[in-house]
Amino acid sequence: MKELPILFKGEMSDGILDYRKWQTRRIFKEQPPESCGVIEGPQMFAPLVIKRGEEQPGPDVFGAFSEDGVWSIKCPYGQPGDRLYVKETYWAWGRWETRYDAKKGRDAWHFVDMTRECGKAYQFEQPSPIGTRARVSPAWHKRPSLFMPRHASRITLEVTAVRVERLQEISTDDARAEGIQTWIDSFKDGPHYHENGQLDAYPVSAFSRLWKSINGADSWDANPWVWVVEFRVIKPSEVAA
Repeated sequence: MKELPILFKGEMSDGILDYRKWQTRRIFKEQPPESCGVIEGPQMFAPLVIKRGEEQPGPDVFGAFSEDGVWSIKCPYGQPGDRLYVKETYWAWGRWETRYDAKKGRDAWHFVDMTRECGKAYQFEQPSPIGTRARVSPAWHKRPSLFMPRHASRITLEVTAVRVERLQEISTDDARAEGIQTWIDSFKDGPHYHENGQLDAYPVSAFSRLWKSINGADSWDANPWVWVVEFRVIKPSEVAA
């Protein structure tokens, strides 16, 4: 069993904790070339590699690959049974100081995380008092998800299924599994769906708006290949197991 990090925005984390989100779609880091055959996956598969003019089996890959075996990509989110720990924007207790940064060749700001040292818990809503870099005494500081340490993560997931598909192949049920919520309006013309407060008559259309708000205006029309990762929330008692 592997344990891997995965980034989520705060509202997506809330959907996971509310048990209304149990799927996530992530764009392939490398899209297959148009010349590839049918894309399959994600079962184990040994792609062909060329060595000294001869074709030989490559290493097994749990991910996506072309039917002709000339292209493959490993799934960065593990496989069923693996665990994902969620990295999200958070608040840590600490202070800033300047240190020499060899890469930059100059002094740079560095955050000193004192949360556990001071007996505090990481926060996921804005606490007080809020600190600034100029303050010497510790305070709460907003930290990007990228810098979240493993011990600060509040959500651990178990991967239950992985598949590959084009983004626009998402179904109505899958859009709901992505956390799209139902909104019953006052016009008595049936349910509507919303994300970020925008109403829509269809879950897939609501999801497409959400997708574009995260990945860019043209990202839906590009219809990229995506990983579809299904998961369940692991209870705290299971995390230590």
